[in-house]
Amino acid sequence: MKVLRIILMFLMLFSMSSFNMSKACEYAGSNIGYIKSQTERALAAEDINTSRFYAYKALNAIEKSKEQIEACGCEYATESIYEGLDNLKMATRVTSLNSAKILLTRALDNSLGSLEAIRDHDEHLGGSMYANDMLAMNTKTAEKDKLRMVLPVGKELERKIDLSLVNYQNSLNEVVNSVECKEAYEFASKIYAHCEQELLKPKLTEAKKYYNLRTKQITALALEQLKDCNK
Repeated sequence: MKVLRIILMFLMLFSMSSFNMSKACEYAGSNIGYIKSQTERALAAEDINTSRFYAYKALNAIEKSKEQIEACGCEYATESIYEGLDNLKMATRVTSLNSAKILLTRALDNSLGSLEAIRDHDEHLGGSMYANDMLAMNTKTAEKDKLRMVLPVGKELERKIDLSLVNYQNSLNEVVNSVECKEAYEFASKIYAHCEQELLKPKLTEAKKYYNLRTKQITALALEQLKDCNK
């Protein structure tokens, strides 16, 4: 009887934990949806000031949503939205609308990736890991194992990040071919320098490390094409 009570208490605690995480994911998903919509408005803007206005709204929404996004427990969604935060910050600092739109495109891809990850994560929370092992007693270890299922690793992680950077690469190629030479070089140089600074940070996650490494490599190709613009 005592063992049965322990099992029931354990299952109740697990159910409450999963419920709380699921609600946090709902709130996070709603907030990221808002961030996405403001980023889309910034992208659709026809002048730099309007673009910055909506980019700042998206920025502020990320800052206000950090607690809920982290409470959801989806590492990939957190990584992705924080990359979006960096891209939005840079988008508010550039002086041309073309440059801002490239960064906003990246930020939009980040928010879409984050939303997708949260949907996948929420599905995992819906099915109990204890269906086949009701006597598992280490809740914290089990929760950590579940979160790892959501975060891609190795080649799958690289594949997801490579896909998220396709739009950036296309937009950057367009800048190289259509924007005034020195402006294009200055823009690409800022992105390259930002990636270098990010890669110097200690305790960088594999996702953030690979994201910045690939962005740096893509941007280096553009800088090679623009090398005569710096003379």
